[in-house]
Amino acid sequence: MPQPALSAHRRALRRLAAVMAGGGSAQQRLDRLVKVIAGEMVAEVCSIYVLRAGEVLELFATEGLNRSAVHRTRLRVDEGLVGSVAASARPLNLPDAQAHPKFSYRPETGEEIYRSLLGVPVVRGGRVRGVLVVQNRASRQYDDEEVEALEVFAVVIAELIAGGDLISPIERTTAQGGAMLPMRLTGIRIHGGLAAGEAVLHTPPVGIPRMFADDPGPEHDRLAAAVAAMHSQLDDMLELSELKDGGEHRDVLHAFRQAAGDRGWLRRIREAIDSGLTAEAAVQKVQDDTRARMGRIADPYLAERLHDLEDIAWRLLRHLSGRTAARADLPENVALFARNMGPAELLDYEPRRLRALVLEEGSPTTHVAIVARALDVPVVGMVEGVLSRIDPSDPVIVDGDNAQVFIRPGDDVQQTAADNIRLRERRRRAYAAMRDEPAVTRDGVRISLHVNAGLLMDLPSLQDGGADGIGLYRTEIPFMVGSEFPGVDAQTELYRTVLDRAGGKPVMFRTLDVGGDKQLPYFRAAADQNPAMGWRSIRVALDRPGMLRAQLRALIRAADGGALNVMFPMIAEVAEFAAARRILDIELGRRAANGGAPPGALRVGAMLEVPGLMWQLDSLLPLVDFLSVGSNDLFQFLFAADRGNPRVADRYDVLSPGLLSLLRALVERCRAAKVPLSLCGEMAGRPIEAMALIGIGFRSISMPPARLGPVKAMARSLSAAGIQGYMETLRGLPDHSLRERLRGYSRDHGVVIDDG
Repeated sequence: MPQPALSAHRRALRRLAAVMAGGGSAQQRLDRLVKVIAGEMVAEVCSIYVLRAGEVLELFATEGLNRSAVHRTRLRVDEGLVGSVAASARPLNLPDAQAHPKFSYRPETGEEIYRSLLGVPVVRGGRVRGVLVVQNRASRQYDDEEVEALEVFAVVIAELIAGGDLISPIERTTAQGGAMLPMRLTGIRIHGGLAAGEAVLHTPPVGIPRMFADDPGPEHDRLAAAVAAMHSQLDDMLELSELKDGGEHRDVLHAFRQAAGDRGWLRRIREAIDSGLTAEAAVQKVQDDTRARMGRIADPYLAERLHDLEDIAWRLLRHLSGRTAARADLPENVALFARNMGPAELLDYEPRRLRALVLEEGSPTTHVAIVARALDVPVVGMVEGVLSRIDPSDPVIVDGDNAQVFIRPGDDVQQTAADNIRLRERRRRAYAAMRDEPAVTRDGVRISLHVNAGLLMDLPSLQDGGADGIGLYRTEIPFMVGSEFPGVDAQTELYRTVLDRAGGKPVMFRTLDVGGDKQLPYFRAAADQNPAMGWRSIRVALDRPGMLRAQLRALIRAADGGALNVMFPMIAEVAEFAAARRILDIELGRRAANGGAPPGALRVGAMLEVPGLMWQLDSLLPLVDFLSVGSNDLFQFLFAADRGNPRVADRYDVLSPGLLSLLRALVERCRAAKVPLSLCGEMAGRPIEAMALIGIGFRSISMPPARLGPVKAMARSLSAAGIQGYMETLRGLPDHSLRERLRGYSRDHGVVIDDG
């Protein structure tokens, strides 16, 4: 038997459905709806505020307040109690509204005689579109059933607002001006590459053909069938040939598959069906509620969880509607645009057609970014407002290397891009042919070129590009895509796989470098005012030694008697390195006590990223087997310039005399102490910068896999003695940067510089 409250809800929804189906304008239907809702809620006042352009909430209809206030009373978002509901996207339930500090008295409404207030957000498409309010003279706390009823009624109001008859869609769209003109937008680099294609807007179907159902039984049956079909489709995706080689992208999709069975989420959908909604309307309601409440949360794990749930909700809606087939109208070259998306959504677009991905949100560690890298398509994220500036089928050029998106480019730009794409392909083939050639300068100096890696999908480049090894394996990235800290067994399996795929070439494992902008989803840390210089990296590891011990134990086990290279990041003083080394020694002793084989050749090093460590080299160098410069962090700390801040990121140049002088001094100190030195980071992957590094004495550098070919071509066209002599002539110059001088040297001496 249905519960009485649920039966009442369904009766109320039938009355609202009759109003919606009736004649008259949208405003007239809204006026009738407030009367019906006031009666059903036994409320003396029912009012609807609609969000207009400029973040203004306007009173559009009321039963109980002065009618003359309609279309006159306006509140900014976060102004008054109504504005607070819109700003927080949460219900507000007050027995004495006028005593609340946010109460904003509007005399034209006549609401001063009403004490209690219940307001709920009107949400559609994940965005607050208005506020629905009921009020009474008596002081009372509305119960949970009344709150739930008003939230269900708000779903009906949302559909009416979304219809576009109350407020013109033109008003709801931010005017950009010159919509058809060419434009260039910038974001952040998520995956490099250059591609041209036609814009395809990722707009999953959210249309609700029927909102109300008299009998919840068939709706529950439809939901169960759709969930089963969705699970089957996700299982098929895991078998896609493009993704069957293993790696973190498969872990991401497995985690996504598990999220699709989230019991709490499905329970809320079933409860919405019980309230009188159809299965489609219930899915939409729950997803709108989830997005409105989670959309303001900065926590990266919760944000990623939201993207996954949105993907699952849209996928479920497609199964409920029967529209599950892949889109048949895709162009041959798809440049996909989305606000954000879950990892499985990307696979709905044929991988063979997908050329690029552009996101309004997104970061390098989002689930969809990991899958996109597995497909090797350029990805640009954080492109603000891009969806409001592009139309389907617009010609697009996506430059992942420079994080730029060209929309409706002119013929000259399109021709330049096409030439560059062809040139890149020719260069790629030339670099592939150079794979087995050593990086030896014209005068016979061997330069050791390594690649940076952080995912299993990066490892094929070790063999394909002819790298000498992995100069930096970022162990934290696989930790950031799971829902819990991996145990020792899982870590051991991962590191063993890395070593096996390296084929005997050295792998420099950097211990967990988390904190700052790289938060683990299951590891809550207090926010830092300056995250880059806060509680991160080795500081976290030494304060949470259990995490570090588990990782070191797994690395020792994975080596299984073979070679093992471990380096500790962001060492600011020798005492930190000594403390980390003691933890490693504890794990080595534990391994021996358990009868396990220790690493056959163990090398332990530090990363020099904090400039203060330069003045402790006398104490540090006798303790380390090698030293690695982390150029990205060293650069920003040296110049006190946040490399993530576009206002200062380009203010200083890595080819400044100051930084090169510091690096030259480090080379000389390490050479005197016979300690191997390398440098990893973006600096090593750009031919001009790499040429300068060779000129000041570096013989080992590590870079992103895509940059290996251009740097090897540069090294093979260079005379090490020649550039070293030239760099000596530049000592002590007061220049802002030596870049143009070095570029002139490369032209004069036939050095191959490929910046593309």
